[in-house]
Amino acid sequence: MTRLSVEMLAADSVEPITSAGHAQLGIAVLAGIAVIVLLITKFKLHAFLALTIGSLALGAFAGAPLDKTIVSFTTGLGSTVAGVGVLIALGAILGRLLADSGGADQIVDTILARAGGRSMPWAMVLIASVIGLPLFFEVGVVLMIPVVLMVAKRGNYSLMRIGIPALAGLSVMHGLVPPHPGPLVAIDAVDANLGVTLALGVLVAIPTVIIAGPVFSRFAARWVDVPAPERMIPQRPSEDLDRRPGFGVTLVTILLPVVMMLAKALVDIVVDDPENTVQRVFDVVGSPLIALLTAVIVGMFTLGRAAGFTKDRISSTVEKSLAPIAGILLIVGAGGGFKQTLIDSGVGRMVLEISEDWSIPALLLAWLIAVAIRLATGSATVATISAAGLVAPLAADMSTAHTALLVLAIGAGSLFFSHVNDAGFWLVKEYFGLTVGQNIKTWSVMETIISVTAGGLVLLLSLVI
Repeated sequence: MTRLSVEMLAADSVEPITSAGHAQLGIAVLAGIAVIVLLITKFKLHAFLALTIGSLALGAFAGAPLDKTIVSFTTGLGSTVAGVGVLIALGAILGRLLADSGGADQIVDTILARAGGRSMPWAMVLIASVIGLPLFFEVGVVLMIPVVLMVAKRGNYSLMRIGIPALAGLSVMHGLVPPHPGPLVAIDAVDANLGVTLALGVLVAIPTVIIAGPVFSRFAARWVDVPAPERMIPQRPSEDLDRRPGFGVTLVTILLPVVMMLAKALVDIVVDDPENTVQRVFDVVGSPLIALLTAVIVGMFTLGRAAGFTKDRISSTVEKSLAPIAGILLIVGAGGGFKQTLIDSGVGRMVLEISEDWSIPALLLAWLIAVAIRLATGSATVATISAAGLVAPLAADMSTAHTALLVLAIGAGSLFFSHVNDAGFWLVKEYFGLTVGQNIKTWSVMETIISVTAGGLVLLLSLVI
């Protein structure tokens, strides 16, 4: 069943679950989010369970019958997983092939061999941005941090001067550029064009990552001057390999799905005829499923076989890549269920009506909503999914470009000020051996710079496009 048919089925089978007034709906949204935050932070409940319970609480506070709330939640969960579940799985496989084959190390070693001195922060942000394209943020951190620590120690660099650019590259890719889960779910929710969103996302990402990475790292290094912690410098992940794939072929493999999706977007713009044979071919070739599936199959040869992997080793790598994403799929799905509960309770209509009264630009409103949910829940993915559900009605009359910018505004807002309720906050703190205060001065400020810079660039683009 295609995503369109799933959405049509959802539209036919799910009626609005309540007709409560604005005040009650507003209280219901705040209460639902508060329940999620409390369960995650106070009771350390898994985000999947917290989102499920929070969705039921939202329906209850909105005065909706429990049976209709359950239907809304399960419908949203199913349609979200149907839309992005396979893409998340393919991205995980590609990322694991990249790591286990030594392809990531090959890119790192090649660039670092040609960089030094003042160019090292720029090399690190480039590496992280390229590595971060197919990887989840947490996976990218685990892969990049050992490299950051080794480079800082070997070259006697300030840890923040090297680490902040790497973290900025990973975070910007995670928040703004498909095929990461957050942007994919937002694209699905507002029915944006993936290729156009990808192209505009890269356009926004480049200046954002420069400002939040190499530029900000100069100040971060002055504020927090710490050495690389010896206990956190592990062995290189691919030292047991007899050989590794080459730099060029690894880079081509990583960029292959991006190029395929961008080609589809370009043909859609140039040809602009759904019945044209060329456009129909590129619509298939450039679809996210085919693009990522192609990259995975190519990667089995260019990465796996090039590293000397047997068929059994490749099969084992694929199998190992899928287990860790079970939790991610459940969280994303439950976030989609929460989003659908928001929509069916009438919150989307409420936001649309209020935004007309406030005269706030839709893109700014989307950014502000994502910021609020990010601060409350600590999860960029939850913020993206929830905000997309809230502002989806605003996309009804938007152009293709502005719908893509709406996705980017949500993504930018979802990265705002990571703090103690964000798992990434603690991950960075422990790897870098920082205190909570030092982490806020560096990591949290960097995330805020990314959010504000990207949000500002999105608003500027909306005036031009």
